[in-house]
Amino acid sequence: MKRCIVLGRFQPFHLGHAGLVKAAAEHAEGGEVVVAIGSAQAEWEPDNPWTADERQAMVEAWSQEANVKLTVVQIDDINDPPNWVEHATKEHGTGVLVTSDGPTMELYRAAGWTVHEVALSERETLEGWRVRQTIRMLSTVMDDEAAREVLRSAVPSAVIEWLIEHDAMFRCSTFETGVHAG
Repeated sequence: MKRCIVLGRFQPFHLGHAGLVKAAAEHAEGGEVVVAIGSAQAEWEPDNPWTADERQAMVEAWSQEANVKLTVVQIDDINDPPNWVEHATKEHGTGVLVTSDGPTMELYRAAGWTVHEVALSERETLEGWRVRQTIRMLSTVMDDEAAREVLRSAVPSAVIEWLIEHDAMFRCSTFETGVHAG
């Protein structure tokens, strides 16, 4: 049995992330899956509208719905790529990194990690900034059914429901328009 780690900001947790976690669960062969929420200190910003606790709640809502057992940890960013893996390992532990992110793969491989690469799918739809922009537009509509309909192609239903129940979509409407990081 393996221990697999999926690392991301999850702003918000979308279907691309869900695919990574499912791939990690398969690769773990019954072992542990750890979802590591990066940039845990970042919140209420255009690229990071939700807190680490809110992102963790989204991941856990999805995992219950998808029946995927996992552990969630939060990791503050240190903005120091050469020392990131050592810093992050203190929180997420050792194992196999499961990712589709090239720079993250390079960092972990350089640190001696085994990396299981998952091919990107539907990148044009499942980029975090695109999902946030869609949520931003929907936050002005005030129609839960419209939000469900529009977001279902990019966001798991449990996360959509979490966003609606916690009135969390408005967060994206508080920032200036612009293209931001993943």
